[in-house]
Amino acid sequence: MERPQRDQSPVTRPDRFRIPAQIALAALVAYGAGFWFTSLFPGYLPKIGALWSAISAIVVTQVTRKETTASASLRVLGSAIGALTSATYLSVLPFHPVGMALAIFATVTICTALNVPSHGRLAAITVIVVMVTASLDPRLNPGLNALLRLAESCIGTGVALLAVWLWPDLSAQTGGDDSTNQT
Repeated sequence: MERPQRDQSPVTRPDRFRIPAQIALAALVAYGAGFWFTSLFPGYLPKIGALWSAISAIVVTQVTRKETTASASLRVLGSAIGALTSATYLSVLPFHPVGMALAIFATVTICTALNVPSHGRLAAITVIVVMVTASLDPRLNPGLNALLRLAESCIGTGVALLAVWLWPDLSAQTGGDDSTNQT
């Protein structure tokens, strides 16, 4: 049986609590911001907006600032591609699990064609969220539903970036091994 691969970024002693705290705080703030934002659109499920924003913050927050910034670009572009694909599908056809799978296939194919295959997974997750949200209330406008999911993803991404960039860099202050990676 293969051993799981370890992360490439070393975690120093100060980071053992910094990273979980950043993730928890980013998720909390993103949840609140996502709920507030989505509640501005009556009937568009603020708890889904809160959930999607919090998930985005968790996905984007990484061990180093550099990795978080790279993850943010993956998140935003992937979410944009997934939102566009699912909005297009839902503008023509109603939600169906097979249709969702076809939209995921198309989304990952688009990412590969654009030479950003690593964005495909996050784009596919966005397709699922947009389409399942549409299945909860088929009266939702497909374009606005997809645009809200993209905006919520951007909210969570922005909160994660702020959390990582505003948090004191204790490993640099203590001479930790990864202080050079925090740029």
